[in-house]
Amino acid sequence: MVQTTKQRILFLIFCLVPTILVFLVFTVYPLVNGLYLSFFDWSGMSSNKDFIGLENYKELFRDPIIPKTIWHDYFLVVGKVIGIMVLATFFAVALTQLRIKEAPFYRVVFFFPNIMSVVVVGILWQFIFNPDIGILNSGLRAVGLDSWAIPWLGSTKWALPSLLLPAIWAGIGMFMLLLMGAIMNVPKSLYEAADIDGASEWQQFWKITVPLIWPQIKTSILYLVITTLNGSFILVHIMTGGGPNNHTQVMGSYLYQKAFDENNFGYGAAIGVMILIFSLITVLILQFLLKREEVEY
Repeated sequence: MVQTTKQRILFLIFCLVPTILVFLVFTVYPLVNGLYLSFFDWSGMSSNKDFIGLENYKELFRDPIIPKTIWHDYFLVVGKVIGIMVLATFFAVALTQLRIKEAPFYRVVFFFPNIMSVVVVGILWQFIFNPDIGILNSGLRAVGLDSWAIPWLGSTKWALPSLLLPAIWAGIGMFMLLLMGAIMNVPKSLYEAADIDGASEWQQFWKITVPLIWPQIKTSILYLVITTLNGSFILVHIMTGGGPNNHTQVMGSYLYQKAFDENNFGYGAAIGVMILIFSLITVLILQFLLKREEVEY
């Protein structure tokens, strides 16, 4: 018995230690080091760091670009959550409840963008939005809508909304499959009982499907929010570079610009801390707003 207990403890240590080490090295250390660097004026090109205390954080409040980046980030968060969750839920319900013969094919089609890197997605949609040879403007001109054929990524009005299309297109598949798995686990007897009681398909969706797959919906929303606040800068950097005139600049792309383009790693680290704070606050608020009693079946 004693030997078995020791073996279990050794097994747990063997499994947990590598995971903990990876977490400490690739998550905790960068966070702590980023917080440390935010108190310095450092170019990133030498070992000389000048301690300046909270000056980088004071500069955040004086920087006129920061409020724009926050607004742009949350615009993308709201747009992606609404667009992806509505479409992913719609397709998940359609492919599981309507008994479509081609459902396996559509699963592959919708999931295909998820196996592409963000870089490839950005370059692909750059060509689509190209004002001269892009598919979008060419199609608009072909149907006589020449006035609608504008430089989408060069427009201060349409550049930011245009970034939502590739972001939503690339994100539908994964969440559709997640919701499909949840829907397929809902007992069919519940729908049969609802049919007998005269409930419409719309009522069945809101009264049965949504409550029973709510944990997956909640997880998807939180994941979308976190990845958008922390990762939307990749698409921005590839497609617009934050332009035109900072109209698509997000917190992450502005961090990249300050740290790697302007060699101001201390200020870039302060922006990184700001992103972390906004992410934590947003997730905590959403955890409270999305909290509801789980339905068991």
